[in-house]
Amino acid sequence: MRQQEARDPAQEDVIARLQKVDKVYANGVVALRHLDLDVGEGEFLSLLGPSGCGKSTVLRLVAGLGEVSGGRIEWPNGNGRARGDIGFVFQDPTLMPWATVSANVLLPLKLRGVPGDEGEARAREAIGLVGLDGFERAYPRQLSGGMKMRVSIARALVTRPRLLLMDEPFASLDEITRFKLDNDLLQLWARQRWTVVFVTHSVYESVYLSTRIAVMTARPGRTASEVVIDAPAPRDEAFRTSPLYHEYCRQVSARLAEATRA
Repeated sequence: MRQQEARDPAQEDVIARLQKVDKVYANGVVALRHLDLDVGEGEFLSLLGPSGCGKSTVLRLVAGLGEVSGGRIEWPNGNGRARGDIGFVFQDPTLMPWATVSANVLLPLKLRGVPGDEGEARAREAIGLVGLDGFERAYPRQLSGGMKMRVSIARALVTRPRLLLMDEPFASLDEITRFKLDNDLLQLWARQRWTVVFVTHSVYESVYLSTRIAVMTARPGRTASEVVIDAPAPRDEAFRTSPLYHEYCRQVSARLAEATRA
């Protein structure tokens, strides 16, 4: 396999650009130091690194849920940072237990003042996208862990974002469910072609899902290296058991080990 390096950002539309970003929390913890990262339009980018390296912090800064302590985040061509353009899927589903699936998915549209009929139609569309047709009136307590995460994804998709941020959404699920949701997510991405930034601790998941992987150092986090995953689509179990997949996993594991020592 020919080793793949990161693509030249100048050759692609960049939806977000992080330049020399620092993040220092009020308690003095330095989460990020001089982090540089470009997010290309339509790509599936995974952030891979050890626990506590600032992966989730990167997502929160991009989403506008915090302010950088140094450096800057740019939005070339005005892409991304407009109302409704960013969807966020957290590690836990964070559903309202007293509300139905439909009401949970509809919430972002209600907060934006989207009219009732339009909002309900868009909620049904999002629920259908994640394969939960027929569960609109179900409550979270009636759903499995994987189904709850599907609701969380539908809630992020209902605003029709251009940029989808996902913070280890499948980390707490069993391996079979995780593989299934990985496959479903790839199918959705292939059809909808949003830009995805996906946080994971798993080398294997990052290689399976991504078009590009940014490997981060231990805290304070920065981008140590990037690997382009040049694998055919659609990806399926044949890819997961292929020599190409295992060679990419070996390469990314080596990069992660180097970054952890940096």
